Amino acid sequence: MNTLEIIGTAIGLLYLYWEYRASAWVWAASIAMPAIYLAVYFSAGLYADFAISIYYILASVYGLVCWLRGSSAHSGPAIPISHTPRRLILPLTAVFALLFGLIGLALSRFTDSTVPWADAFTTALSIVAMWMLARKYAGQWLVWIVVDIASAALYAYKHLPFTATLYLIYAIVAVFGYRKWLRLIPEEK
Repeated sequence: MNTLEIIGTAIGLLYLYWEYRASAWVWAASIAMPAIYLAVYFSAGLYADFAISIYYILASVYGLVCWLRGSSAHSGPAIPISHTPRRLILPLTAVFALLFGLIGLALSRFTDSTVPWADAFTTALSIVAMWMLARKYAGQWLVWIVVDIASAALYAYKHLPFTATLYLIYAIVAVFGYRKWLRLIPEEK
């Protein structure tokens, strides 16, 4: 399994590079990396992470379309980087709380997971962060920092050293990514 973990980590570094640069190539890595990690997470008993890998693949297709074609709210060729609208903070928090509870309960009752609530926390928060990334909200970086730190601890606990290290790197780069994306937000006219 270490070979797959190392390959997934390498693709994860490419993902991080392209996300930092706000390149649409991030979505290619965002499809390849979770496809590889399906096997890694399943063998480690990280069932929510396994399931979120499927979500990541699907969300990556959505993100690619959003980034390349724009959205109904933006008529240009692509969505610009922007601040997370304040009106979305409460709904996103509610979605996180609901997902956390549902995933945590499902994992604790229906699987042999040894870390159901930690797995549920990182999974629920990742779902929210991935949606924010697809919409190009700079605040997604702040959510990813929390996910990355919690994930690094979880993966270290589950004896996935390469993945734990990757997520520590993610957390560090996310700080710089957030600052960069703030500079890339177009000035309002």
